Amino acid sequence: MSTMTSTGSTGSTSSDSARTEAGRGRGLRLGGMTWLVWRQHRAAYWTLLAATAVAVALMVYQRQQMMTFLDGYGYPHLKDGWEEKFDHAPLNSTAQLLQLLPVLIGVFLGAPLLAGDLESGTAKLVSAQSVSRVRWITTKLGLSALVVVVCTTAVSAAFTWWWSPVRPSSYSLSWYDDAGFDSSGPMPVALTLLTVVAGVAIGMLLRRTLLSMVVTLGFAVALRLVWSHFRLSLGDVVTVSTHNGVKGENVYPNLPDSANLVDQSYLTASGDTIGWDSCNAATEKAMNACLEKAQVVGWSVDYIPMSQMSGMQWLGASILLALTAGIVAFVILWGRKRLV
Repeated sequence: MSTMTSTGSTGSTSSDSARTEAGRGRGLRLGGMTWLVWRQHRAAYWTLLAATAVAVALMVYQRQQMMTFLDGYGYPHLKDGWEEKFDHAPLNSTAQLLQLLPVLIGVFLGAPLLAGDLESGTAKLVSAQSVSRVRWITTKLGLSALVVVVCTTAVSAAFTWWWSPVRPSSYSLSWYDDAGFDSSGPMPVALTLLTVVAGVAIGMLLRRTLLSMVVTLGFAVALRLVWSHFRLSLGDVVTVSTHNGVKGENVYPNLPDSANLVDQSYLTASGDTIGWDSCNAATEKAMNACLEKAQVVGWSVDYIPMSQMSGMQWLGASILLALTAGIVAFVILWGRKRLV
C-alpha cells in the first residue's frame, strides 16, 4: 500500500515538474495570434531589427570619432578654426539616409501587411476561424507598430546623440532643414508610423500587394512635400528691429546662433515695412535717394530661434500621431465589416 502511495506521489511530482518546465518554456515564447503574425512577417521584422542594430553601432562609432576630433579643440569650449576642419559629410549623409526610413518601411512593411493576405486569400481563411477580424487586424497593427517604434526610436536617439555636440554650429546640419529636423527627436517615429499605417490602409482598400506598394510610395513622397512646407509654421516667429539706418557697420540686428531667417525688410519712420529689395538701384546715389524718400530708418527681421526646435518637433509629432490614430480607427472599422 505504501509502495503504491509512494509511486503515485512520485508520478505526481514528475508531472508537476514537467508542467512547470513546459510553462516556463511557453512563457518565453509568443503564443496564439501574436506568434502567427510574428512568424508570417518575421523576415521583415528581423531585417528591421538587424538593420537598426548595425545603424546604431555605426552612429556610435562616428560619434566617438567626432568627439576625439572635438576634444582636440577643447570641447565644450571649442577653439576657433574647428568648423573649417570638421568633416560633416558622415553626419549629412546619415541624415539624408534617415529620411528614407518612413518611405522604405511604409512601402515594404505597411503596404503588404494586409494586402498580401487579401490577395492570397489568407484573410478569408482567418475570418473562418474563431479569431475575430478585429483581433487579427489589431494584432498585425500592434506588433508591426511595436517593431517600428523600437527601431525608429533607437535610430533617432543615436543620431540625435551624435549630432547634439555640433548642432549649434552653422557649419553642421541646419536644424530647420528637412535632413536635421526630420531625422532627430520624435520625428522619425511619427513620420514612419504614419506612413506604415497609411500603407496598411491603402493595401486594405486596393487588395493588391504591388499596386499598394506603388501607391504607398506616392503617398510617402507627397507626405514629405506637404510636411516640408508645413514644418516651419509650427514655430513662433520672433521679430527684431533696428533704427540705426541700413548702411554701415552694426546696423543689422544681432540674431541668435543658427537662427532660421524667415524674412527681412526695411523699417520706415512710420513703423511700416517695405521689401529689402525695393530700393535696389544701379547706383549708390539712386539707392540712397530711394531710402530717403521712403523714410527708411532701419531693419525689421523675422526669425525662428533654434531653442524652439524641440517644441516644434513634439508639436509636429503630436499632429502626425493624431493622423495615425485616425487612420488606425478607419482600418479597424472598415476591416470589421468589409475586410473579406
